[in-house]
Amino acid sequence: MKKLDLPHNHGQNITIALAQLPTVEDCEMVAEIFKQLSNGTRLRILWLLCHCEECVSNISAAMEMSDPAVSHHLKTLKNTGLIVSRREGKEIYYKLADTQVAKYIHQICEEIFEIKCPLE
Repeated sequence: MKKLDLPHNHGQNITIALAQLPTVEDCEMVAEIFKQLSNGTRLRILWLLCHCEECVSNISAAMEMSDPAVSHHLKTLKNTGLIVSRREGKEIYYKLADTQVAKYIHQICEEIFEIKCPLE
């Protein structure tokens, strides 16, 4: 990282923090994940998929929404890497991705909602 000529010295060692400052790209990726979670419907779908693998039709029925509307939410969640899908015949099943980020989101949701995982 290049040396910055900061206009003020407040006695704090900002250079240490600046040396570890995330890149704009990293911050944009995290912001996109939070953007997905800022939608209540997507958050409900994600919470459901933290606890089971399900097809679009069953998710739609549970959310009381149309298949196309749920499919749109699933696509955006999948694009951020929070969920994954697999095909079995004509059905596509969705579940929480097996990534550290997805696991953290699951844990945070349960703590915020104060809901214990129903499968434990």
